[in-house]
Amino acid sequence: MEDVVEKVPVPRRFANYHPSVWGDHFLAYASQHKEKFFEGEGELQRLREEVRKMLTETPDEFPGKLDMIDTIQRLGVSYHFESEIEASLQKIFDAYHELNHKDGNDLYTIALRFRLLRQKGFHASCDVFNKFKTPKGDFKESLASDMRGMLSLYEAANFGLHGEKVLDEALKFTSDNLESLVPYLSNFLAAQVVQALKLPIQKTLTRLGARQYISLYQQHESHDKLLLKFAKLDFNKGCCCSMFSSQRRGVESKAYGKESGTLQPDMYGSRRVIFTKVSGDL
Repeated sequence: MEDVVEKVPVPRRFANYHPSVWGDHFLAYASQHKEKFFEGEGELQRLREEVRKMLTETPDEFPGKLDMIDTIQRLGVSYHFESEIEASLQKIFDAYHELNHKDGNDLYTIALRFRLLRQKGFHASCDVFNKFKTPKGDFKESLASDMRGMLSLYEAANFGLHGEKVLDEALKFTSDNLESLVPYLSNFLAAQVVQALKLPIQKTLTRLGARQYISLYQQHESHDKLLLKFAKLDFNKGCCCSMFSSQRRGVESKAYGKESGTLQPDMYGSRRVIFTKVSGDL
């Protein structure tokens, strides 16, 4: 006859934690801000269409179009205008050599065009930078006086591929010169250079980079007020929605920080949920 094993119930532990001294203060705070933000949803949509109009009405061959696309991307709002930007860059790529010839020795514009195309996956040729070198193969020392051009070339060189010697040389040339000239630059340009040397665009997370650039861009005397306002509203919306959804899921703040710095607020919803769950060890 088999022995009968009597199961002894295991008492469950009771933590008996004291209620939080904060109560539901932060939950109520987040809810208030969420409601306040959605009151401005109409303003956000209006500004978005204004920016879209400004983007589509500016000719692709106009140098200012490159600055506009770059600013929109760095402010973290380019995901609203992916098709428009893609179409513009395709036209710019198709006329790449013609435009570079037209711009002559404008290092800033040529380097910016190259970087924007490389960022979007277009294989723009880096041979265009050879005309800024001496017959001996060194970059012209006179370029050091063009700080905007140097910074633009530095950012472009960070998108170099293995074996692109001219970009390796450009990266060293610009890094050395930019670092040594920081003390003599204006506050706005110096802040840009310091940030770029610390973390170039190629290595910057979109949302975190946007937060930094918004603060920097508003110091620029000729900044576009409409674009800046739109970027601020859009960034705040992303923060608000991410924080609120993270609270509902009970996710730790470290996971919120990771996903808010990686993905845009209105895109890839399922990916954001998965990323946050994995990061939060749920």
